[in-house]
Amino acid sequence: MDITEELRQRVAELISTATGGQVPVADLLAGGSMVALGVDSLGLLRLVDAIELEYDVEVEFDGPGGRLGTLDDIVAVLTAARPAGDQDQTIRTPV
Repeated sequence: MDITEELRQRVAELISTATGGQVPVADLLAGGSMVALGVDSLGLLRLVDAIELEYDVEVEFDGPGGRLGTLDDIVAVLTAARPAGDQDQTIRTPV
C-alpha cells in the first residue's frame, strides 16, 4: 500500500470515528460526498479536530458539501500540506 492509500485509509477511519461509526470506512473508500454518505455538521467538526490533532495542520471546511466534501478532497489537501521530506514517511496512527 503506498502512502496515498495509507492516508486515504486513515482519513476514512477518522471520518467514520467522527460520525460515531454511522458512516462505514468501506463506504467512504468507495467514494462520494461525505454529506451524501451521512456525515453531518457535528461529524465534520469532530473530523476537523481529529485531523488537526493527528496531522498537525489547520483545516478549514467550507461547511457541509464544501470544497473538502469528499475523502479524496481531504487527502489531496493533507498531501499538499505535508513537507516534501515527509512524503516517504509512514502515516502516524494513534497507539
